[in-house]
Amino acid sequence: MVGKEIEEGERLLPRFEKSALLPCVTVDADSGEVLMVAYMNQEALEKTLETGKATYFSRTRGMWVKGETSGHFQRVVELRVDCDQDCFLLRVRVDGACCHMGYRSCFYRRWKPGTKDVLEYVIAEKSFDPAKVYGKGS
Repeated sequence: MVGKEIEEGERLLPRFEKSALLPCVTVDADSGEVLMVAYMNQEALEKTLETGKATYFSRTRGMWVKGETSGHFQRVVELRVDCDQDCFLLRVRVDGACCHMGYRSCFYRRWKPGTKDVLEYVIAEKSFDPAKVYGKGS
């Protein structure tokens, strides 16, 4: 059972005990556009709060600061936590793009209505060339 301190308390008490990783939805602080979804462990959360730069964790990369390689940092304007304290919402201002493919948002395609599996681009232009930023094969 989730206690009152978690659901209505005034302390940040993320529930890492159920999972070492908690999902984090990242949105543009001004427009509300969803930029990406990633995960945080306790250390990534602590670094985010300490530095003001969005820091995430993945099983393949470990802990990483968004923008450390590309220079497209996410500067945290606000961190919210959901009612169960097992999911985060970051409102950020971005120094460029968020997607490693060069698009502003990782959500640059959508399902085309009336088809079974066709995707169409909703963001046509890339903000940067990933081959130049990350090197070939990235």
